[in-house]
Amino acid sequence: MALAPTSKVVLGSIAFAIFWVLAVFPAVPFLPIGRTAGSLLGAMLMVIFKVLSPDQAYAAIDLPILGLLFGTMAVTIFLERANMFKYLGKLLSWKSRGPKDLLCRICLISAISSAFFTNDTSCIVLTEFVLKIARQHNLPPYPFLLALATSANIGSSATPIGNPQNLVIAIQGKISFGRFLIGILPAMLVGVVVNVVFLIAMYWKVLSCPKDEEDPVSEVVVDEEVVSHQFSPARMSHFTSFNSQECNGSVELANSIQNSSQVHVMRDQSTPSESEVQMVHSGTKDFTTNSNASKEGTNDTKEETNPSKNVAIVVDKPIEALVILSSGEKDYMNKKWKRVLWKSCVYAITLVMLIAMLIGLNMAWTAIAAAITLVVLDFKDAGPSLDKVSYSLLVFFCGMFITVEGFKSTGIPSAMWDLMEPYSRIDHASETAILAIVILVLSNLASNVPTVLLLGARVAASAAAISKGDEERAWLILAWVSTIAGNFSLLGSAANLIVCEQARRAPNLGYTLTFWTHLKVGLPSTLIVTAIGLTLIK
Repeated sequence: MALAPTSKVVLGSIAFAIFWVLAVFPAVPFLPIGRTAGSLLGAMLMVIFKVLSPDQAYAAIDLPILGLLFGTMAVTIFLERANMFKYLGKLLSWKSRGPKDLLCRICLISAISSAFFTNDTSCIVLTEFVLKIARQHNLPPYPFLLALATSANIGSSATPIGNPQNLVIAIQGKISFGRFLIGILPAMLVGVVVNVVFLIAMYWKVLSCPKDEEDPVSEVVVDEEVVSHQFSPARMSHFTSFNSQECNGSVELANSIQNSSQVHVMRDQSTPSESEVQMVHSGTKDFTTNSNASKEGTNDTKEETNPSKNVAIVVDKPIEALVILSSGEKDYMNKKWKRVLWKSCVYAITLVMLIAMLIGLNMAWTAIAAAITLVVLDFKDAGPSLDKVSYSLLVFFCGMFITVEGFKSTGIPSAMWDLMEPYSRIDHASETAILAIVILVLSNLASNVPTVLLLGARVAASAAAISKGDEERAWLILAWVSTIAGNFSLLGSAANLIVCEQARRAPNLGYTLTFWTHLKVGLPSTLIVTAIGLTLIK
C-alpha cells in the first residue's frame, strides 16, 4: 500500500503519537488525562484532521470484541460475588509446605485463573492475598509478586478471553475457542513450568530460608483477613459466623431449659447447682414480696406461697425464646441453601459458557447470553453488579480502534511491513525468530493491543500465501509473542502495573516493586519462554 498524501500522513502520525504517549504514560505532566481520555482524544483528532470520515470512524469500532469484553467482565463479577476468588486465595496457603511450594502455587493459580478470568482481574484480586501470605511466613514479597505478574501474562495467552489482544486475534482471525486453546496450551504449560524453575533458581537463597514457627493466633487472623478481602462488598462469611453463634446459643439454651425443668424432680436427690440456687433465690424473693403484699390486702395467701408456680413462670420465658430462635434458625438455613444454590448456578452457567465457546459457538453472544442469564437468576436489581463493569475500558477500546485505523490509513504500517516481510515469514525458524523480535519490540513500544491491530492482518496475509494452516499459526504466534512480551518490563502490560499499584497501596502491607527488580527477571524470562513456546505452537 502506497503512502497517503503528505498532509494526511503528518496529521495522522501526530494524532497517533498523542494517543501512544497517553496510552503508555497516562499521567504525563503536560496532559495527565489518562488512557481512556487519551484514546478518545486520538480518535477525535483523526476525524478533525480528516484522516478518517465520521462514518469510517464508526465502522472501525469492532462490536464483537466489545461484546465479548462486556460479557466476560459481567460473568467475572458474578463469579466474584459467588466467592470464586476467595477460594482461589485460600488455595494459596492451604497446607503450604514452604516458600518454594508457595511460589509454585502462586504461578499455577495465577496462570489458570488468568486463562479464564483475564490476567488483569486475577492480578487485582490475588495481589493482596500474596502480600498477606508473604507476611504470614515472614518472607520478602517481591519473588511472589513477580511470580503472580509473570504467570498471569503467560497463562492468559492460552485462551481468547485471557487478555484483550487475544480477543482481537480470535475474532479477526476467525479462530474458535477450542482451536485457540489447543494451539497455545502446550506452549503455555511449558512456559509456566519454565517460569517457575527460573524464579526458584533466581531467588533460591531467599526461598531457602527456614520457615518460622507459625503462631496459631496469627494464622487465624490472616485467615479472617483473607475471608474479608473480597473484590465486592458481599461478605457472607460474617453473616455465617454470626448465625452459627446464634445456633450454638440456642442449643445451649435448650440444654439449660431441659436441666432446669428437672430441678424439682432431682431436688431431693442431689446438691443444687449454682443456676438452681439463683433460680430458687429469685423465686423466694418474689414469693416473700408477694406474701407481704397479700397479708396487707387479703388473707388468701395459699396460692401465692406456691414456689413451683414462680419457677414455672421463669421456665416459660426461655421456652418462648427457644421457639423464636428456632424459627430464626429455619430462616437462616433457608437463606443458606438459597445462597448455595445460587452459587452453584453461577459456576454451572460459567462452565456452560466455556463449553459453548469450545464447541464453536459465537464467543461474543455466548458471553453476553451467560451474563444476562446470571442477571435474571440473581432476581434483583442488576445495577450494582453492572456498575462494576469497566466501561472506561470499553470506551478506551472504541477510541483505540478509531485511532489505529486512522494510522493504518496513512500507509505507514504497510510500508514498514513491506520492508520486514521478506525476513519475517514463518516457514523458516530464523525468519520466525525475526518476526518474534519485531512483535516483542513493538509490543513494548506501542503496547500489545495496538501492535496486534497494526500487524495482525498483514502478518496473516503473508502467512496465508504459504498455506491456510500457516495463516492460523501466524495468528497464534502473534498472540503468544505479544502476550509474553508483557513480561519484558514493568511497563510491558497492564497486569504488571496492576500488581505494582495494588502492592504499593495495600493497607499495612505496602510494598513497591521497582522497574529494575522486574527487569532482572522479566528480560531473561521473556526471551527464554518466548523461544521455547514458538517451537510448540501448532
